[in-house]
Amino acid sequence: MKNLNIFLASCAVLLLFFNASAQENNPNGSLTGNVIDEQKKPLDYVSVALLKAQDSTLVKGSFTSAKGTYAFDHLPEGAYLIALNMVGYGKVIKGPFNINKAHLSYTSANVQMTAAAKQLSIVNIVGRKPLVERQVDKTVLNIENSILATGNTALEILKKAPGVTVDKDGNISLRGKKGVGIMIDGKLSYLSGEEIANLLNATEGNAITSIELVTNPSSKYDASGNSGIINIKLKKNRNYGTNGTVTAGAGYGRYYKANGGFTLNHMEKKFNFFGDFNYARNKRFADQGINRINGTGARQTFFDQTGGFVGIRNNTNYKTGADYFINDQHTIGLAVNGYLTKADQVSDISTRIGGSPAQTDSTLKVINPADYTYRNTAYNLNYRGVLDTTGQEINIDADFSRYHRDKTDAYFNRLLDASGQPSTPATSFRNRTPSSVKIWAAKADYIYPINKKTKIDLGLKTSFVNTDNNSIIENLADYQWQNDQSQSNHFLYDENINAAYANFHREFKSTTVQLGLRAEQTNSKGNSLTTQSIVDRNYLNLFPSIFVNQVLSKNHEIGFSYSRRIERPNYSSLNPFIHFIDSYTYFQGNPFLKPQYTNSLEASWSYKKTINATIGYSSTTDVISFVTFNDTARKTLGATNRNLASLKAYNLNISSPVSVTKWWTSNNNLTIFYNKYAAPELLGLPFESGRLAFNFNSIQAIKLNSTLNAELSGYYHSRSVDGTAATRQEYSIDLGISKTLLDKKLNLKFAVNDIFNSLRYLNTSTIPGQTYTYREKDESRIFRLTGSYHFGSNSIKAARKRTKGSEEEQNRI
Repeated sequence: MKNLNIFLASCAVLLLFFNASAQENNPNGSLTGNVIDEQKKPLDYVSVALLKAQDSTLVKGSFTSAKGTYAFDHLPEGAYLIALNMVGYGKVIKGPFNINKAHLSYTSANVQMTAAAKQLSIVNIVGRKPLVERQVDKTVLNIENSILATGNTALEILKKAPGVTVDKDGNISLRGKKGVGIMIDGKLSYLSGEEIANLLNATEGNAITSIELVTNPSSKYDASGNSGIINIKLKKNRNYGTNGTVTAGAGYGRYYKANGGFTLNHMEKKFNFFGDFNYARNKRFADQGINRINGTGARQTFFDQTGGFVGIRNNTNYKTGADYFINDQHTIGLAVNGYLTKADQVSDISTRIGGSPAQTDSTLKVINPADYTYRNTAYNLNYRGVLDTTGQEINIDADFSRYHRDKTDAYFNRLLDASGQPSTPATSFRNRTPSSVKIWAAKADYIYPINKKTKIDLGLKTSFVNTDNNSIIENLADYQWQNDQSQSNHFLYDENINAAYANFHREFKSTTVQLGLRAEQTNSKGNSLTTQSIVDRNYLNLFPSIFVNQVLSKNHEIGFSYSRRIERPNYSSLNPFIHFIDSYTYFQGNPFLKPQYTNSLEASWSYKKTINATIGYSSTTDVISFVTFNDTARKTLGATNRNLASLKAYNLNISSPVSVTKWWTSNNNLTIFYNKYAAPELLGLPFESGRLAFNFNSIQAIKLNSTLNAELSGYYHSRSVDGTAATRQEYSIDLGISKTLLDKKLNLKFAVNDIFNSLRYLNTSTIPGQTYTYREKDESRIFRLTGSYHFGSNSIKAARKRTKGSEEEQNRI
């Protein structure tokens, strides 16, 4: 409570300071007008773009009403243009209109559009989207044309995102906190941490248009996600006719890489068909090591493990679907997307064991071949309806997805004595872990505008998840694999979540308020068939949210937000089976894990919508944390997930995109955070850990000429604490350059990841009395060359008035 009072007092001081510093109010300008055709009749559903007069960049967009009218309100001072576009009509530009205190409103009456007899080019808004875009409620990475995204997977791209960190296992943190909800095209993934990492590793950057980072989501979003939500939006072509892109690339680090793919789109009056396919082959390696001490005093045993792996990973991902435009207001669509990953790797591990660091009593040699297959297919049926001209909308989605994993790890062990001779007969065992997940989900969202400044959002959602996890341990005897029933386990987990939400949104003269409430009822059942133990849970939670944004002047805005969220244990963490790393190291699930709950507060300030600062505080109870423990009798190192009592997290985020020159744009992001973990009892002792840390990201975009661009990006993550683990600093610098040819149809990109080969991982334990160090060096410096060729129609044919709403409906999909 003391921390909360300090935070609220800081917010009040911040509010008073910037209210006092604001010298002028928002002028609240407006631009209105109406559009007619050659017969002087109103034209409805004309695309209306509000542009900055200085550089023609897009401010906002709209469509004319059934009466042909349009309106843009709450405009700050500045010069604007109005661009009118419609299928089959010539483009019309009106303006400039100078909004200032002397002239707050303009009306353009009876703007006439003329039908075009010939084909019209697609309207191109001047001004390329910035690579990093700051919006009121989120940060957007527009990576569709990014040089540094070429050849990389979604997980590798996230490592470069401002405020995001990705550890060696693919776990994602946002502003120093784990528990990020991952969405694909606005749909929450219900997969576990390992499955999410594989999904993101299988998603090629060529298939992504943008990534949205939402640190404090509203009640409209699922309540899952302790530290926020990351939404990955996949590409979807919006041009009429038949068109597409072919992409091919190659890379080299220590080993070769290759990728290729294509997108294809065909759009006509009533239908839009789309699809894409991407393939990547990656041979990779990692050097790994573990140093640990088992026991205390004179009975200590020292373990020094070194080794690594070499493997090949083949990723295939695809998406296909169709939209049917029933009329100007109603659209239905069907989409199918998925991926297939096949991989194998061989680890060669040597562990020296002795009574002191310099003494070797025995050595364990392990050859660990592994092969695995991941398959995921998701189906979506959707409907979108615009019910009237006031903005009433309804959206309905029905989804089904299934995920399957086949993984086998074999361990061939040889124990050698101090002289290097075999001390015991060689032993071999393998661990097969087939797993399947089926997910059904349905939701409906309704938007009801009470008036131009007030609206209500309502929604319902239900989801059902069934998981089937098997762990089969087999020993090699007489050249036959024999099942070890004492160590095998079969685990089933079922979960049903039913949710409802309401959001109230109100705009005042210079203040915007949004209040939301989400209710989620959870029914879950974990069933270990082997041990005949069942964990059955049923609970109902409420998740309120509050957002307030205040425009103090044309240069200053402040905001405040609060939300409550939940992070449920992932399915693999609940499975009590033992997964072996080697004969002395293993991981075991915990079926008694409880969900963790987080209350988050944020206060923000924006100057000219370029410099943005946010201070945040969150309190999490029953925080789920990775815990290692020693078994002194068997001299093994085990790991599991446990609920710690609490996590208090503080963060300050400052971001500033700077236009150094007309050809050089710099995006910089600094996050300073302090996470404090505490538990009254952990492994028999009180536990507390915490550290002040920071992350810095910088992206430099340089336009060398009209066809040549360059990007330089880098990040630095300082030493930090994550639950019971402390991590060393990490840093990396990437460089890329792109060239367009053949009237911008051909694009060549060359990029280097981790130029100085500096990226390394090192973790140590923060548990008192536990000495444990893990280190890893992956293949991070990679040279990549990628080419893409755009083909097909880039124009739209003259169309009759009855088809003019298709573009609007497609943009809303």
